[in-house]
Amino acid sequence: MIALLAKIFIRDHKNLENARVRSAHGVLIGAFFIVLNLLLFAGKLFAGMLSRSVSMTADAFNNLSDAGSSVITLIGFRLASQKPDTEHPFGHGRFEYIAGLLVSAAIILMGFELLKTSVSRIIHPETTELSLLAAVILAASAAVKLYMAFASRRYAKRLDSSTLKATSRDSLSDSAATGVVLLCAIAAKFTGLKLDGIVGALVSLFVLYSGITSGRETIASLLGQKPEPEFVEKIKSITLATERISGLHDLIIHDYGPGRRMISLHAEVPVNDEDGFFMIHDIIDDLERRLAAELGCEATIHLDPVAQGDENTSELKARTLAALRGIDPALTLHDFRVVPGEKLTSLIFDVVIPYNSEMSETEVVAAVCAAVSAFSDADTKYRAVITADRPFA
Repeated sequence: MIALLAKIFIRDHKNLENARVRSAHGVLIGAFFIVLNLLLFAGKLFAGMLSRSVSMTADAFNNLSDAGSSVITLIGFRLASQKPDTEHPFGHGRFEYIAGLLVSAAIILMGFELLKTSVSRIIHPETTELSLLAAVILAASAAVKLYMAFASRRYAKRLDSSTLKATSRDSLSDSAATGVVLLCAIAAKFTGLKLDGIVGALVSLFVLYSGITSGRETIASLLGQKPEPEFVEKIKSITLATERISGLHDLIIHDYGPGRRMISLHAEVPVNDEDGFFMIHDIIDDLERRLAAELGCEATIHLDPVAQGDENTSELKARTLAALRGIDPALTLHDFRVVPGEKLTSLIFDVVIPYNSEMSETEVVAAVCAAVSAFSDADTKYRAVITADRPFA
């Protein structure tokens, strides 16, 4: 249904990499879900009044909160699509994360209110009645919510939207909750058991769990989290496929919202005396343009020249790397340079220390310096000049 509406109302609807098309899809989905949730609210409220069931009525108001969440989704996509300006040069993409957080907060609030109502019904149980019409309304509602869950999940992946991920999880929990309400209402009708309050409490706990899970994921995006391995591998593949580039390090990915990523990295380029500055500069410029064209992100690349054919440097680098592995197998190095002096030769490099390392930066640097000093002999003294680094991607 969403695909059909997109085909009718969105120009160039298949070009989801375009910010305008992506925003239009988000607005369309939000508006469509508002209509569906309002219809579900009216139907379930009518079924709850017919059956005098607190769990059905609570489920109805849960759909009303979902309509409010869809309004937030719609507004979030509209705000996130605003162009960069002087005060926000990186755009407004994180509005979408804020919208996702508000959706999660609305889910948690509704779950808490449902729990209070259900506990009251457990303490003061009442007899409920289930009519055929109410049962049909609940079954249809569960099916509609299931459709909304799968549609949201599909477009969450296609649009890379944390808000739609939250909506998908919420819709799936709503579908399951409505199904449980229906099954327990049927059981109560034929057994006489007063399950309404207990079922309402279970539904509310399910809703609370869904809201908390979605909130945690959205907060992680706002705080800044490790990028997806697939995206990192794409960057590495494009970079290493570029002529003359032999390696990369210090890759940092800044996320300013879906479709608004900026990356920086150091590219290692073997150089010799015949290479011209402009030739090497053109290689880096071409790579920046390729990353922008293929991944839709702004790239800033620092050139790290690598000396070719220096056997002494290669040998010292291998010895240093072996020493690092002896200290901690997870340690790596980059930007390795040898600066000889009359009495002292300096080995200058960065050591990449994993976040889960049991050693502190100070301990690692001290251990590596001691290991490099052990390379010294009667002819040459060595020292390490180290910069401690962390793996950002």
